[in-house]
Amino acid sequence: MTSEESNSVESVIIIGAGPAGFSAAIYAARADLSPLIFTGTQLGGQAALTDRIENYPGFPEGVGGAELAELFQKNAERFGARFEYDVVTSVDLSKRPFSVNTYSKSFKANVLIIATGASPNKLNIPGENEFLGRGVSYCATCDGWFFKDKEVIVVGGGDSALEEGMFLTRYASSVKIIHRRDELRAGAILQKRAINNPKIEFIWDSVVTEVIGNEAVEKVRLKNVKSGEISELAADGFFVFIGHTPNTELFKSQLDLDQKGYIVVDERTQASIPGVYAAGEASDPRYRQVITSAGMGAASAIEATRLLESESD
Repeated sequence: MTSEESNSVESVIIIGAGPAGFSAAIYAARADLSPLIFTGTQLGGQAALTDRIENYPGFPEGVGGAELAELFQKNAERFGARFEYDVVTSVDLSKRPFSVNTYSKSFKANVLIIATGASPNKLNIPGENEFLGRGVSYCATCDGWFFKDKEVIVVGGGDSALEEGMFLTRYASSVKIIHRRDELRAGAILQKRAINNPKIEFIWDSVVTEVIGNEAVEKVRLKNVKSGEISELAADGFFVFIGHTPNTELFKSQLDLDQKGYIVVDERTQASIPGVYAAGEASDPRYRQVITSAGMGAASAIEATRLLESESD
């Protein structure tokens, strides 16, 4: 039970302030819907943790993730978007207006746009968090450019690990893929391409137990799961691709989710309940890019506007 409840009904509430949430806020605000955005604990989402984003249009020299988030927010606020620096703890989607609860308040909304993102799965080993942005990364497309002519390590054995590993060969001098088993889980075609790539080397039956460095990543400590042998391997970059977990726990019993927990949406970004839309990595297991998330956020806001307009006729 929240301690305070808002009596008014918001036209649009947006949960999440990453690229999808910010873009939804800009479009909804420009439609004079005065959207209310709950930022959660990470303003800017995962993108804000990226030291430099090189592939977002309009920034030929690149832009810092936190800086881009600040620009997104200013853009949204200029048109009348409002931000609540609070965490949504529960929602009730059983009827409209929908209920959105935080630690201190309860709100109602005619339309809900979910932009809660997804979190990369981590190894949870010493040094992983300490060197985030200083050699440790979870996105080759975001950070690969920084490792031109460098030696990098990739952890994983599925499709994403091989795809991202091959992408890294565009920049890195060598890519060592470490897998805890002696065979890959990736598709046969991907396996063939990776194995035949002269820049890629596989290290089998091994796990990384520690990331080591001073100012940045310098090496990792390995353990062979069969022999127990401990060794160290020099590297300038350390990429982890062992999957993502969408931040959709709040909606598990109320919306249709796929087997991995991503919100199922139609071509209009609408979820399984009319009036609920989902954008960005909460509903996108495929692309996971700043620009695609921003596009989905814009689409959600456009669809929300059309819905509200049709209901007011």
